[in-house]
Amino acid sequence: MITRHIPGKIHHRVVEHGDTLYIGGLVASDKSKDMKGQAEEIFGKLDELLALAGSSKEKLLSVTIYSAAFDQKDGFNAAWTEWLDPAHFPVRAYIGGAELSPGTLVEITTVAAK
Repeated sequence: MITRHIPGKIHHRVVEHGDTLYIGGLVASDKSKDMKGQAEEIFGKLDELLALAGSSKEKLLSVTIYSAAFDQKDGFNAAWTEWLDPAHFPVRAYIGGAELSPGTLVEITTVAAK
């Protein structure tokens, strides 16, 4: 069975299939923040969405990071390692050179177990 959460104009924020959650691209609302700040804001949004769907960051399976500022990867990694326990790191891909909306330094998609 497929369950869709939080409908929008062009997509649902979370799609659930069986015990797997797919969370679409998340970006920071405050574009004045640096990479670390935008990542921290996104992680807060992700925590909320995971909780809404009955999961948590400890159940992340895969994370794809699209970065418009590859040279700021260290800032992202600092936020990442503060947010996640290394025992629960998911697989991840960090893709640089992404063309994102103005002021957006990073966008994240995730897959998590329920």
